[in-house]
Amino acid sequence: MNTRNTTDYEAGSGVPRWVAPLAQAMTLLVCCSALAGEPETLAIPFAEGGKFKMLYDARQRPQSVMINGELFIVFNGDASPTPNDKGKAFPLLVRYDPAGRTFSKPARLGKASSDHHDSPIIWADRDEHLHVLYGCHRTPGVHLISEHPAGSPNHELSWQEGPEIAPKLSYPTVFRMKGEKDLVYYRTDGHTSSWTYRLSEDSGKTWISPETDVTDLDAGGRLDWSSYQTKLRSRDGKYLHVVYTDYDDNKNAPDPSRFFNPRYNAEVTNEWKYNLSYVRIDPERDEVTNADGQVLKTPIDWADSKAKCEIWDTQWRGAGVPPAVALDRSQNPVFLHVLSGASLDEHQYYYVHRVDGEWKQTKITDSTHQWNSGHLTVDDVGDIHAFVITGDSYLEGGYMDRHGGGRIEEWVSQDNGKHFKKRRQLSPARKAYRGWRFNNVQPVVRPDGSVVNGMLLFYGWKDPNAPEASAFLYHESGKPRRGPSSQ
Repeated sequence: MNTRNTTDYEAGSGVPRWVAPLAQAMTLLVCCSALAGEPETLAIPFAEGGKFKMLYDARQRPQSVMINGELFIVFNGDASPTPNDKGKAFPLLVRYDPAGRTFSKPARLGKASSDHHDSPIIWADRDEHLHVLYGCHRTPGVHLISEHPAGSPNHELSWQEGPEIAPKLSYPTVFRMKGEKDLVYYRTDGHTSSWTYRLSEDSGKTWISPETDVTDLDAGGRLDWSSYQTKLRSRDGKYLHVVYTDYDDNKNAPDPSRFFNPRYNAEVTNEWKYNLSYVRIDPERDEVTNADGQVLKTPIDWADSKAKCEIWDTQWRGAGVPPAVALDRSQNPVFLHVLSGASLDEHQYYYVHRVDGEWKQTKITDSTHQWNSGHLTVDDVGDIHAFVITGDSYLEGGYMDRHGGGRIEEWVSQDNGKHFKKRRQLSPARKAYRGWRFNNVQPVVRPDGSVVNGMLLFYGWKDPNAPEASAFLYHESGKPRRGPSSQ
């Protein structure tokens, strides 16, 4: 296999020299502290030159792994402009020392791409070797494996090209499951294709698929019906919880009338996704069930999805990004979903959970876009923490703004999701960041997928068109809050 040394792939002039460790330690930005006595909230910028989705939304994870006292983060950056405003960026990796609060210089992992789907993800196997997967959009992508375990003394981080995981992947997300297995969940081709998973029992050397895929909404004659999906493993690693929206992609013999939304009396586009459906996967038994435990025939088509899996008929209220997923104190899945309201320019975040067999939705606060990707956790005393993107009005602008953005705020419920209150703003608020938008807040995780308390990732930008975004690590100082017990 070919090998690569990250020292040969250091980012060029598109990433500033202030990311060197000594200088980086001086650039901590104090955001705010909403409540007296709380730990100071700090957002640390660690890279510039990012394009659209410099850090990805909830469909494609993880983009960080904390292992042996060191944090590894992957993202797209060192971008250059292109005539179509998409920008062309490299897959990059950076290392962070939490004790010293210092970053390495970002290192290039491969070639540049203008496709935002090509963003990298990262995980660690049970032998503590790092894996990076990037370039996945209806392609096998590039799978890299570190030659030495993470944190090995006297070894620079270098890579071998790993085996192909699947012929085509989009939106891959990786989990460490029970039984010494790694699982990658992904879409198998384009919008209307199926979603499935593959398992590895040998640290990513070989990957095995189930007999049938999990969902294929247009398989039963509902032509072009599609879904976007997010997922989270159970705490014991036995199950995978999957939640998804559905929509008519309208690609074969396109008919504008199929995009008509009766709630808003308007023709829309395939950017709008509707409803919420849920399934639970047991990879050990190759079994898929709905929220009531009913075993389902797979792949699940639109009719079965509607009849057996749907947990919220949104009645033509639409979203872009699918929900963030968490587990409550009883290890049941709960969701954070952004959805249109009185008009297509008005949006709200909802906490979605099940009470006595009935699915409930609690409005949290307003949002600025259907693609604002938040994060949800439940701590060890049952408080629910929703990290949401808010703002003053619907965001419309250039290419960088096309999937939303705004302020990142933390809203908390202490009554099992009946009511939420704003606790604080986490995105930078000082003068230098006026006019910036932030999005795609996501957790920092350990190799087993558990959340690292007191850390979050997100990215932000000011120019609506130029690929000049910055990536941030929020890292609390002082004593961290109660940690999420559910992830």
